[in-house]
Amino acid sequence: MKTANIFDIKGIEGRVAEVFETLVEGSAKIERIISHGQITPENKWFDQEIDEWVILLQGQAVLLIEDIGETHLSAGSYLLIPAHQKHRVTYTSESPSCIWLAVHGNF
Repeated sequence: MKTANIFDIKGIEGRVAEVFETLVEGSAKIERIISHGQITPENKWFDQEIDEWVILLQGQAVLLIEDIGETHLSAGSYLLIPAHQKHRVTYTSESPSCIWLAVHGNF
């Protein structure tokens, strides 16, 4: 059994790319995502095969959801993105870095 702290991002802050860490994987996948200024490229949309429940634990972010519009997130904000709901990240704060917890599964 291993313990860790979801807020410990020493050595991760300031990286050029987002960091995706799988924490648990089984019937669902739970991952921690660290972002600091990264956004989805202008011409790209996420179109996932399964549902994603996400909570922003730290920072500020904006998601653009196709046919719905922008959703502003701050620490504690969460939402369920249904499978095949196209979306993209248009803003993530750099200071503090964004710490996301994402759960992927069939909800």
